[in-house]
Amino acid sequence: MSDPKQPFGPRLVSADSMHDGPLRVAVVGYGYWGPNLTRNVIERPELELAALCERDPARAAAFEQRVPGVPVVSDLDRVLEDPTVDAVIVATPPRTHYPLVKESLEAGKHVLVEKPLATSLEEGFELVELSRHSRGLLVCAPHILLSPTFRAMHACARSGRIGDLLSARARYGWAGPWWNEWFYERGGGSLFDLGVYNVTTLCALFGSARRVTAMVGTAIAEREVNGRTMTVEADDNAHVLLDFGNARFGVVTTGFTMQKYRSPAVEIYGSEGTMQMLGDDWAPDGWELWRNEDAVWQVHPETDPHWQWTDGLRHLVDCIESGTPTTTRPEHALHALEIMLAAQAAGADGRARQIETIFPEPVFGDTLLATEEAHRSHDRRSHDGV
Repeated sequence: MSDPKQPFGPRLVSADSMHDGPLRVAVVGYGYWGPNLTRNVIERPELELAALCERDPARAAAFEQRVPGVPVVSDLDRVLEDPTVDAVIVATPPRTHYPLVKESLEAGKHVLVEKPLATSLEEGFELVELSRHSRGLLVCAPHILLSPTFRAMHACARSGRIGDLLSARARYGWAGPWWNEWFYERGGGSLFDLGVYNVTTLCALFGSARRVTAMVGTAIAEREVNGRTMTVEADDNAHVLLDFGNARFGVVTTGFTMQKYRSPAVEIYGSEGTMQMLGDDWAPDGWELWRNEDAVWQVHPETDPHWQWTDGLRHLVDCIESGTPTTTRPEHALHALEIMLAAQAAGADGRARQIETIFPEPVFGDTLLATEEAHRSHDRRSHDGV
């Protein structure tokens, strides 16, 4: 296993990977990204959908009906052997991420992988090490660091406007999916699907966590999925306590056990003030700021209501075209994975775990989209704001 604290620098695209013309992208797995293919790939002039890799006949047929003319294959090797395919989107159940990402990186492709990076720490280490030497870039979901709202809160925190960060709470949950069994099978669960957003958010603000303990379990033993009853094998309810050192703590509340909520997604408490993210960290709706010296709540409306949780694809393309390092780093995804695995283990035996991995401070470069001033947006429902 690699040393989790070995030095890391920004991963730049290699000179021979610099790209002219549309980036040809292959998608592995239609179910997760299916509804977003048109908006995120097909309608974007800088991208070209090269192929879909899908083994499920029903999903393959649905794709062929929606997007005629694009090849559908069942074997990833056919995609990886195609020299015209530049990048691969891995949008399959978590238990398949490791082999698909590994094969794609070894084939020299750029890779965007859904969360989590892998389902074991050993696999995660191997993928991060491979990404440091591969020809292609690796961008890992979730992409919450790219949202304008998160970037504004991160800048506020780093500027010291609320003093030292001391405590935090984050939550994301809902009643749970009913369309695919893998959410409730081993390798799935609410932490990997939902809690990963909050873990990624809090660590991006506080830095690498040092210790984790948690209550993690299965509250609803059976679920109705695809019209049949199944036994739940993964966690669906979790409270995770993060220790960032120096008595700085954060808690993540997540699960397929929340019907509705009306509260901030993220609360950050500093020595001189408070920040609160509205909406969810994967779908923010602005943020609020309290500073003791101002003694008023400042409300910052959402500046980009059309920002999508799939924004990592745009970021990957921008970094390839400009030759700049990515803001979302594989080391951050590995750190989140270690935390979630440690939380699951702590939920089973009640013992806290030390966290060994670390990740670099996010760097927000010129590849991130600038947003219009809030007062210039008349109709937030339209794409042009007018």
